[in-house]
Amino acid sequence: MSSQPEHGPVRTAHADVLLASAGERGVLREFYGEQAADDLMLQADGAVEAREMAARIRPGSGPVLELAAGTGRLTFPFLELGFEVTALELSPALVDTLGKQVADAPADLRDRCTVVQGDMSAFALDRRFGSAIISYGSISLLDDADRPGLYASVRAHLEPGGKFLICMINTGRPESPERRQELAGRSGRRYVLHLMRYPAEQVQEITIYPADTTSDPFVVCTSRLKLLEAEQVVRELEQAGFDVLAPTPFSSAGEGGRQDALLLEASLRGDRP
Repeated sequence: MSSQPEHGPVRTAHADVLLASAGERGVLREFYGEQAADDLMLQADGAVEAREMAARIRPGSGPVLELAAGTGRLTFPFLELGFEVTALELSPALVDTLGKQVADAPADLRDRCTVVQGDMSAFALDRRFGSAIISYGSISLLDDADRPGLYASVRAHLEPGGKFLICMINTGRPESPERRQELAGRSGRRYVLHLMRYPAEQVQEITIYPADTTSDPFVVCTSRLKLLEAEQVVRELEQAGFDVLAPTPFSSAGEGGRQDALLLEASLRGDRP
């Protein structure tokens, strides 16, 4: 997952409790800022999600445009599946981090990847793509005013027969509004991921902080996402000139996991491979 324009860290209820306990050690930062690029962009595995998307892309259909690429959660799985990838990301810190990772990758992968800084809601590249993809939840970073720009930009960059694949949070799946899990950062340090959903406001707050509560500084990173309903995005895509298949639920953690994700598959209206 990636960032759109940064407006500074948000105050979440959980962050306020943590910062009060940490006292002068406490530091509040934006999850998608430079600190995240250094370490807190957790090593989430995008391989399952990449395979779900790749199964819907015609062989030989051309390069993949990855939007809101972050630090490569989908970039590298797609490269390993043999695709050519242009990874577009807005945050300079994340672009720098992803660029360094690509530069350190084996030549076979490195030569098939281009990293570009740009806004997924308004971009203009000098080529077209066989498919455009957005990773789990990243479309929720755009508000109602920005999503039409995303759809228009994608339309302008798809080859005939191309696919637009969007992975979304499965908001229709019943689950506890609060979730906590421990994860590892790129450095190996352990962090706690705290998610809190507010269904009435259609908002999810994300708070990430060191598992070691004695850390100094005690850096708390936060973000707030609008919980988009798949039906709303389907309507918007159809209004923007796409045909959309019924959303497909799947587990981003692989077989046996909870079906926490939905995959939307869209193509230009009237377009046939």
